[in-house]
Amino acid sequence: MLALAIFIVTLTLVIWQPKGLGIGWSAIGGALVALTFGVVQPADIGIVWNIVWDATFTFVALIIISLILDDAGFFGWAALHVAKFGNGKGRLLFPMIVILGAFISAFFANDGAALLLTPIVIAILLRLDFSPKSALAFIIATGFIADTASLPLITSNLVNIVSANYFDIGFGRYASVMVPVNIVSVLATLLVLWLVYARHIPKHYSTANLSSPQSAIKDPLVFRAAFPLLALLLLAYFATESLGIAISLVTGAAALLLMSIAGRWWQGGRSAIISVSSVLRKAPWQIVLFSIGMYLVVYGLGNAGLTAYGAQILNWLGQRGNIVATLGTGFLSAIVASVMNNMPSTLIGALAIDHAQVPAATQELMIYANVIGNDLGPKFTPIGSLATLLWLHVLAEKNYKISWVQYMKIGLVITPPVLLATLLALVFWLPIING
Repeated sequence: MLALAIFIVTLTLVIWQPKGLGIGWSAIGGALVALTFGVVQPADIGIVWNIVWDATFTFVALIIISLILDDAGFFGWAALHVAKFGNGKGRLLFPMIVILGAFISAFFANDGAALLLTPIVIAILLRLDFSPKSALAFIIATGFIADTASLPLITSNLVNIVSANYFDIGFGRYASVMVPVNIVSVLATLLVLWLVYARHIPKHYSTANLSSPQSAIKDPLVFRAAFPLLALLLLAYFATESLGIAISLVTGAAALLLMSIAGRWWQGGRSAIISVSSVLRKAPWQIVLFSIGMYLVVYGLGNAGLTAYGAQILNWLGQRGNIVATLGTGFLSAIVASVMNNMPSTLIGALAIDHAQVPAATQELMIYANVIGNDLGPKFTPIGSLATLLWLHVLAEKNYKISWVQYMKIGLVITPPVLLATLLALVFWLPIING
């Protein structure tokens, strides 16, 4: 009960975010209380740090890359191209915005998609003079695709990195399983969004007020470097997998290279257009404190018996065939994530799966189902993921306020069918690639 009380208070502070107390300090405070009362031991700090450090610094490096590219105009350029390619047809623009969100989520993580694409889409919608109901359809689509399309690569979501590192899954192996599954997730998301919002999407829109995509480019040098750098980064992930090099080191090297280009370091900073120091200040350093603090609090829950209880449930599911095991694990993870946030939920699920006594093939399905549940399931509630909290914060800053009740009505309609389709795709695909 003490471990649960510490967790609830810590999560409340993380979500509430009292003024001057970021998510990191709230989580560290909870961890210190857990250490003080013996819920976790000092030795657990090393165990938890070993689980989270690579994921945490990979995330920070990806956000730094995203912020620099955003300052260079990369995402604005892409969004304006999409609006132009829509050719004045609203029902063509809608799926194109969803697909753009899916690509950004895949390569720049779900938090990057929520943080960077949302304000750009809102700015374009204002220029297109869409009605409030039409604008809401595109805004909801942008927010939901950020999470539902965050499956394909290990780096697409913090959940993926933590899970892959915990179970020692390589970059190539993970992609071979999840890229096809992610395609199903994106298509299912698009279909459900279309069924819900098609009547609100305008048939036609005027492109007269849209700027040229080239006008969005603020730093041509960084912009020209973007595509080669991203291609090189993706190749490096595959190339370094067999060498055992941490993903955060590869991503960090790419971030450092892009920082040097943006800051014109070889010229001593002369002619730099983007302020690298400003980008570094905006980087989510609080996530480092949040990861170690929150995971220590959750580890205390595991020590108090939650892991054993979870393993019992998974054992029961595993005895009822692969379909039941996969769907059960995925939906269970989704419900837990929607209640306690997907970051702590991921660790609880991983610990429980590791302790479950099930066949190897079933365990592998459960591992990926846990990832899917924690990537997609948080959309049930606003507190399910940091990406959703970021997205709602960005909307509030742009005077688009979505209440928690309104959000949950949408989430409960959209999420279950997408989650079901994605989990069924996993059940079908994984045995195929395993031969």
